[in-house]
Amino acid sequence: MRIHVQNHNRDGNPKVTSSDWKSRAEKAGPVSKDIAMSFGCTPEDFAANISSAEGLICNARVLLEHLPAEAPCLKFIFLTHAGVDALAGAEDRIPPDVVVLNNSGVHGRKAAEYALMAVLMIANELPYFVERQQKKTWAKRVCTSVQGRRATIVGLGSIGSAVAEKFHALGIRNIGVRTRAGDHPYCENVIATETIDSILFDTDYLVMSCPLTPRTAGMLDRRRIALMPKHAAVVNVGRGELIEQDALLDALDDGRIAGAVLDVFVPEPVPPEHRLWSTRNLLMTPHVSAADPATYISHSLDILFDNLRCLREGRPLPNQVDFVRGY
Repeated sequence: MRIHVQNHNRDGNPKVTSSDWKSRAEKAGPVSKDIAMSFGCTPEDFAANISSAEGLICNARVLLEHLPAEAPCLKFIFLTHAGVDALAGAEDRIPPDVVVLNNSGVHGRKAAEYALMAVLMIANELPYFVERQQKKTWAKRVCTSVQGRRATIVGLGSIGSAVAEKFHALGIRNIGVRTRAGDHPYCENVIATETIDSILFDTDYLVMSCPLTPRTAGMLDRRRIALMPKHAAVVNVGRGELIEQDALLDALDDGRIAGAVLDVFVPEPVPPEHRLWSTRNLLMTPHVSAADPATYISHSLDILFDNLRCLREGRPLPNQVDFVRGY
């Protein structure tokens, strides 16, 4: 098998190197044998290798810039990220019968730690104390524990499930929200997405961890924000488009909800003049919640090798993307 790695030379994301591949291939064992590798980052590198590649490792930006292309041998594309919303409407660029895989599973632990940090900061009113620190004001305020509080976790994939596990360990009572109702080991209940209105009134922490699809875009809109209690807070580690952003900022500025910790926005980067920077009780990070530079590429390659084992054994591929569902 011949696999080509096409890194993007301008996007700042982690690059897959030959040393990364060698170290994970040694760990993977027999499935990594008889694989010839090539690596590139320029259009010339892509053109020189895509015609003979059976596998392509890249991100969505590479696909949008370089496909369609003559790739008669190509069998699969492995994306070095989980979300495929950037490819919405561009699926026809991908050659027919080519399987697209993502690295879903890489982000769970790190994003869950971020979400846990976020609710602990909210519970301890860090936005309030940061503001007082900037004003050099000594102002005590007593805060409560997260134990016994209620979290609504929208999306129970690798990230949402890891969030639920972390929260459960601290005694937070979780309600999961996903496409279909069911059970989850770390949730008291799991409800279908269309019934989320029924629990927002009793939500202390609302965590958005679902993929962006036509069904989830704008899911947390002005009407739903108004259903939440005044003491509630929002954490978003999914996509900025999941939330009606201005409605959330209005609610924060007006004191109709208590706080928010956001890692994703519309647009990104956030312009200096945007109201996000001055919204009350809002903490911002620049889309960094899920990526651990120490493990991101190695874990991604481990997931690829797991899928290659399934491919060779004729089993379903756990990371195959379904563009109809959007993930």
